[in-house]
Amino acid sequence: MRRLLGIALATAAALALGGCGEDEEGGQRSAAEPGTLTVYSGREQELVAPLFERFEKRTGIDVKVRYGESAELAATLAEEGDASPADVFFAQDAGSLGAVAGAGRLAELPPAVLQRVPARFRDPAGRWVGTSGRARVVAFNREAVSEDELPATIYGYTEPRFKGKVGLPPTNASFQAFVTAMRLSEGEDRTRRFLQDLKDNDPRFYEKNGQVLEGLASGEVDVGLVNHYYLYLLKAEQPDAPVKNHFMGGGDPGALVNVAGAGVVAGAEHAGAARRFVEYLLSDAGQRFYGQDAEEAEYPLVAGIPSRAGLPPLNEIDGPDVPLGRLGGELERTLELLNQLGYTS
Repeated sequence: MRRLLGIALATAAALALGGCGEDEEGGQRSAAEPGTLTVYSGREQELVAPLFERFEKRTGIDVKVRYGESAELAATLAEEGDASPADVFFAQDAGSLGAVAGAGRLAELPPAVLQRVPARFRDPAGRWVGTSGRARVVAFNREAVSEDELPATIYGYTEPRFKGKVGLPPTNASFQAFVTAMRLSEGEDRTRRFLQDLKDNDPRFYEKNGQVLEGLASGEVDVGLVNHYYLYLLKAEQPDAPVKNHFMGGGDPGALVNVAGAGVVAGAEHAGAARRFVEYLLSDAGQRFYGQDAEEAEYPLVAGIPSRAGLPPLNEIDGPDVPLGRLGGELERTLELLNQLGYTS
């Protein structure tokens, strides 16, 4: 529980940021000169390295990246305090961002940056902003089960017919955010029952979402609880893999729409470059990366940037009505629950 306490006890002074203007691609222009930038990235290297490279080429700023799990990097930021070398926290989910912001480790962003995305996809206090959207889905092996055989709700995967056939990544931030959203929308007791019933059904645990998809493709499991975009990564390597995404709705907790996002670390040595990086992520060029170029096909969050063809529109995915800004404050309790039930212990 060291990591949890580190997040809960950490404090730091907020850093005020100056104004900015529009660049030629609809993003923000900063006065920061080329230099260096240190990013703590909870996003996997294979997903976001091209973004870092494009930013370096565009700005001349040298980006140094520390990769890791979002929750672990959040704890590291809390423990390092003002001595942290990090300038930017680029996280996989809103829960980790909220935890770091709640510990006072993120500075307030300028309104012009925040207003690039809808209010539901950013911190109400303005300390982090979503950069891309992702929907929770049930990915499934089409040779093992047909889509019309899948349950209409996430609770159906505790049924005996799925015993030993469900794959999930319990230490992954996106799974933990899903559990947090379930707790907030369905209540603590019902979430505990679901997790216990699912655990009793002998799920197969993986370290990462991508490994769940590989398990589906190889037939290790029949269904997997993941984010939608990992299917596109699998298809890039295995075009004929018999795996498909199943989107739920009706307010089901299994249809959570979460965001990856970024914030400038409070007291960052290279605050100007850090803000410029966040601005780039929200520029039209940065957003088109998700909608058109990236293999993983996440949802752009800036208006007017189309998502990948074939994806259901983001505003039509009917997930739980949970403000993303609440996920961070509830992360510690979620981690305690998962530990108690043997998901992460």
